[in-house]
Amino acid sequence: MNNAKYLGMNRGSGRAITDIEHIRQSVSDILITPIGSRIMRRNYGSLLSELLDQPQNDVLRLQIMAACYSALLQWEPRIQLSGITFNTTIDGKMVVDITGNRIDTPDTFSLSVSVS
Repeated sequence: MNNAKYLGMNRGSGRAITDIEHIRQSVSDILITPIGSRIMRRNYGSLLSELLDQPQNDVLRLQIMAACYSALLQWEPRIQLSGITFNTTIDGKMVVDITGNRIDTPDTFSLSVSVS
């Protein structure tokens, strides 16, 4: 018997995914979707796409953290965030690291999302 609380489909392979993998995919989708790009759901997504080509400084770091937090607070009710950081890799890609708790269990999670 399957005890999964969340059941979905992996957007890359079409295979079934459950629980934390479903949350991970949803978080990634929320963060990489520009606000205004979804028909019939114009408010869905985050402001990260507007911040990607800005000069990297402390102000940008705060804006990225705020964009992630507000988007996930609005669109992903299954998690409670405890930390958001971001790093730039050697090849210039931006990676957002998120930590938090699942609402339905005492489990903590951490995940990294490449946003550029």
